[in-house]
Amino acid sequence: MKAMRILFLFFLIVPFVEIYVLLQVGGLIGAFPTILLVVFTAALGAWLLRRQGFATWQRFQTNLAQGTIPAYEMIEGPILLVGGALLLTPGFFTDALGFACLIPALRQKIARYIIENHLVSGGSADLSRRSGPSQPNVIEGEYTTDDHHS
Repeated sequence: MKAMRILFLFFLIVPFVEIYVLLQVGGLIGAFPTILLVVFTAALGAWLLRRQGFATWQRFQTNLAQGTIPAYEMIEGPILLVGGALLLTPGFFTDALGFACLIPALRQKIARYIIENHLVSGGSADLSRRSGPSQPNVIEGEYTTDDHHS
């Protein structure tokens, strides 16, 4: 419930912050340069998103090929998607948040925090319970074969 309130406040406050910042920048450098700057940051963000997404995808595939669970990459993917959506949203505040999602070290720290604090859960997608015999759908037992039938 707390996350929903934060998300609601985010969607309520961010447009006002964006309008304020755009008006301030437009007042300093003019309307046309402000529009060019917004378009430039969106294009730069799209280019960086593509590079970071490709690098994360390669790490994901490498981990799978080595037989390890690509837990961090599975968390980084949605962070990249959020960053890309923020970068495509016109404005400087959302661009700053979007660019923050594209910084590999920051993104990895966020992913580590999410995994270590068990903020991701749900059935087979629960990364914290993927190893060991304590998986909920595993039934352990013994068996013997009976070869006495002729």
